Amino acid sequence: MTRATARAHPNIALVKYWGKRDEAQMLPAAGSMSMTLDAFATTTTVEVDGTLTEDAFSLGGAEQTGVALDRTTRFLDVVRSLAGDGRRARVRSHNEAPTAAGLASSASGFAALALAAAAAYGLDLDERALSRLARRGSGSATRSVIPGYAVWHAGTDDASSYAEGIEAPDLRLVIVTVDGSPKSVSSRRAMRLTAATSPFYEAWVSSTEQSLTEMVRACADGDVPRIGALTESHALRMHAVIATSTPPVRYLAPRSIEVFDAAVRLREAGVTAWATADAGPNVCVLTTPAEAEAVAAAVAEHGEVRIVGPGPGAHLLAEHLPEPAQRDGGETPR
Repeated sequence: MTRATARAHPNIALVKYWGKRDEAQMLPAAGSMSMTLDAFATTTTVEVDGTLTEDAFSLGGAEQTGVALDRTTRFLDVVRSLAGDGRRARVRSHNEAPTAAGLASSASGFAALALAAAAAYGLDLDERALSRLARRGSGSATRSVIPGYAVWHAGTDDASSYAEGIEAPDLRLVIVTVDGSPKSVSSRRAMRLTAATSPFYEAWVSSTEQSLTEMVRACADGDVPRIGALTESHALRMHAVIATSTPPVRYLAPRSIEVFDAAVRLREAGVTAWATADAGPNVCVLTTPAEAEAVAAAVAEHGEVRIVGPGPGAHLLAEHLPEPAQRDGGETPR
């Protein structure tokens, strides 16, 4: 029996990932760029146990079945194939962010699972290989392996589709949680729907590649206004193309739009502020460290706010999540 525990943080894409070229290998239709956060971590323990006849997965102390367990097992099958080890595993995970609410919990979840599973099954992977492995669970997880700012190269095959770090100015995101409940349409389902039915999908893909090229240049130049403008524009483009699916999918709520409007008003007043949102109602406002508190105060009426900055990549921990029986009254680990 071997056991390993890892922690990873979610990332917020400044150039969005939306659409796959290859479902089996989880290859994106276009590249993307993100900031790995210093908050909302996922901690995951993987225990390989030869006495198990099937995998087990608990999230926040609750045993998972159905789709959640199936996704975990399929991912562990990839790890087992690489390791040449068919033993089943017990996985325990805890999200500090709301799950499936558009705050990238799947990115942190599969990045942590990738590292913990690789270690538990005896794989010695470098950062690029670990990024490729995490991608097989959730596309955006490939970026949560990387600290700070990362570009995910779309690539042409498994070997060439990975994330790597880039230099960028020190920025902050003011996260405005307008609704922490799970979304009714998963990102994976909506992504497939957009690619299959939106008449604007191909334009989305080509424009994303252009936006990524411009974003990487802006980061290298330290051009914060250009970074912000690209970030907000690309987020609105993503939500627009999702809304043109059949049937339409809308993630942004009226309160989400209010935060976007607040960012516009802040800019008009001379404050550094650009809004972005992943596939959910919660909005992040990109700003500078010096202006983050002022931005947070300005948008606090729209939801719970938290200031976050660039955070660490996925890393192993010495401590493990406790067995359910060891918890007092079955409490969720903290």
